[in-house]
Amino acid sequence: QVQLAESGGGSVQSGGSLRLSCVASGSVWKTFCMGWFRQSPGKEREGVAVIHKDGQTRYPDSVKGRVAISKDNAENRLYLEMKSVKPEATGIYYCTARSGADGYCGVEYPSDMDYWGEGTRVTISA
Repeated sequence: QVQLAESGGGSVQSGGSLRLSCVASGSVWKTFCMGWFRQSPGKEREGVAVIHKDGQTRYPDSVKGRVAISKDNAENRLYLEMKSVKPEATGIYYCTARSGADGYCGVEYPSDMDYWGEGTRVTISA
C-alpha cells in the first residue's frame, strides 16, 4: 500500500502562481509512475502532469508551459508548480501513484492510477 498526502492548496488570483506538494509513504518503491490529477466543478477528473520513475514527464496540451511536475526521491515527495494560473484550473488536485515495475505513465486515464490522496483544493479567482 502507498499513502499519499497533498498540501499547498488555497486561493490565488488569476495569473498568479502556486506550488502543491505531496508526501508519499508505504511501498513507494513498488510504483513507477506518479502524477497530479484534478477534479474541476462539473468536469470529469483529468490528468495535469505525470512523471515516470526515470524522470520522463507528460502534460496535457491544456497546461503545457504553465505547470511543472518534479519529485524528490530521497524525501518521497512530489511537487506541482503552477504559474499564470487561470480560473478554469480551479478544482481539487489529487496526488496519485501507479503500482508496478514499469509501464506507460500517462495523463489520459485517471483509472490507470492505483493510489490517490485525499486531495487539496485550489481556487483561482478572476
